[in-house]
Amino acid sequence: MRIVFMGTPDFAVPSLNALVAAGHEVVCVYTQPPRPAGRGKRLHPSPVQARAGTLGIAVRSPVRLRDAEAQAEFAALDADVAVVAAYGLILPQAVLDAPRRGCINVHASLLPRWRGAAPIQRAILAGDAVTGVTIMQMEAGLDTGPTMASGELTVGGSDAGQVTENLATLGATLLVDVLADLDSHPPVPQPEDGITYAAKIDKAESRLDFNLSATQVVRQIRAFAPTPGAWFEHAGERFRILEAQALLTPEPARPGTIIDDRLTVACNPGAILPLSVQRAGRGVMTAEDLLRGCALPPGTLLA
Repeated sequence: MRIVFMGTPDFAVPSLNALVAAGHEVVCVYTQPPRPAGRGKRLHPSPVQARAGTLGIAVRSPVRLRDAEAQAEFAALDADVAVVAAYGLILPQAVLDAPRRGCINVHASLLPRWRGAAPIQRAILAGDAVTGVTIMQMEAGLDTGPTMASGELTVGGSDAGQVTENLATLGATLLVDVLADLDSHPPVPQPEDGITYAAKIDKAESRLDFNLSATQVVRQIRAFAPTPGAWFEHAGERFRILEAQALLTPEPARPGTIIDDRLTVACNPGAILPLSVQRAGRGVMTAEDLLRGCALPPGTLLA
């Protein structure tokens, strides 16, 4: 099958790999333009662009797809289908209509739950026990199109990085199965019940709120690990907590107070025991290692 692939982050790479391995002709890859990153703010290609380069596939990185010229270039690729996986741009109707079999999306939730930009983080923040991947036929609405296949994944105690990796693998497998026989996967309209929206993550949400329960604080830590990392501030320095355990016994301390020499922090109610932490500009370490080089004694109130 002649395919245009549209994706940007690591989540999309297994789908691109699976299409190539299955023998499809990926005629072009669309991805977000290189972004500045690191201390030197050098431009870095997206993970999809890097992988496409290794595979020898042509790459396009338009800033927008609403221009007539960009739409004509897309249509000229004469694709059977376009596959979209966390691309990052809204596809106008002219693009949706260009491939002979339309545009198919690999979406990281069990639609109609968590339509939108951040389904994995929102699922973890909400305490969902199960999430998954949906292969859907795209239309103009935000993840409103009919579904073609889906697969479930138990969240457990995994963080967003682990869930993303597992869903990426599951999505790639489902995608190849669907494309192997499109006629056996007719699009089915999404139910009207159970619709939720996964709004884009605001940077302020990754700041830890110890006024929440210990269970909710641990969800916050898992939802933002490994990046951007849930964080607190002390003495003008930022500290990230990447893994923690919830202690549900009520603590007679003001939320945000360190209550022992293990860096246990009071919540409302309960407390969290950090297991993996990081100071700004430093490597990941245990809470014990952090305390050896940083003054955070019991009684300290964290911001």
